[in-house]
Amino acid sequence: MNLIDINTMFATDDKCRELLVRLRWPAGPECPRCKMPVVRLDTDKQLFYCKDCDYQFTVTAGTIFNDSHLPLNKWFLATLLLCEAKKGISACQIQRTLGIGSYKTAWYLCHRIRAAMVESQKNMLDGKVEIDETYVGGKAKFGSKRYGLTGRGTEKEIVIGIRQRNGELRMFHAKDVKAGTIAQYIRENVSKDVDVIFTDDFASYPFAMERADISRVRHKTIKHSGRVYVDGDTHTNTIESAFSLLKRGITGTWHKVSAKHLAAYLEEMSFRFNRRKNSNLFLDTLRHMVTAPVLTFEKLTA
Repeated sequence: MNLIDINTMFATDDKCRELLVRLRWPAGPECPRCKMPVVRLDTDKQLFYCKDCDYQFTVTAGTIFNDSHLPLNKWFLATLLLCEAKKGISACQIQRTLGIGSYKTAWYLCHRIRAAMVESQKNMLDGKVEIDETYVGGKAKFGSKRYGLTGRGTEKEIVIGIRQRNGELRMFHAKDVKAGTIAQYIRENVSKDVDVIFTDDFASYPFAMERADISRVRHKTIKHSGRVYVDGDTHTNTIESAFSLLKRGITGTWHKVSAKHLAAYLEEMSFRFNRRKNSNLFLDTLRHMVTAPVLTFEKLTA
């Protein structure tokens, strides 16, 4: 699917709605309240009516598209641009490319698409898994005690990454890199039957493995402090390559990401990265958008 395909196949709201109906209700339209079959009304807005609960609605009701005044064609184009941009795309670029009236509207549009990329159910990672942490954000001001520092000890935001080799990527905005915090992410994302976990020689990792009830036999360490980066199959280069992509996105595309919304950008990066070989990425994203809950502007900016 490319931009020409979207403009050809989904040039009107009616054609966009037909696709959303098929994605939201593969077995046929049903009421979002009582889950009973409904009838389509003969109206310009393609309304559906449920006689069981006397409720009229459209295919976009109760979804990420809820209460949007943007044409669905622009929604589809913005979704494709976010899906296909390896390092992400900024709201300013979306505004200019699609001719959206205000930056605020484009920013809200992008965040609603990102919200649909959050997966509520994730499989536990197994096999060979790498765990590492990185730091994102601006430099400390001149004169600050932390001016010139890099990595741990800076005022930057912490991102913990977990990646299964030849498998999925997870990234989290963490409050710290203490053993208890890392152990929580391991318990929630890594299977107890994991073959091996690779980390660097940061002191928190052995204690985190113990708290997560991971055997020491299944934990291998690469000594970055001794300038050793690869020892056989022991390395963290796989997760670090994902961190590199994230930082290029922040530096070269978004330029500035607030700590409040950092988790949303991490979800976007992970969602796109895990589906980079999926030829149906655009349709898969739309499917998430018609099943994700409503995200109001008030909730987003609260």
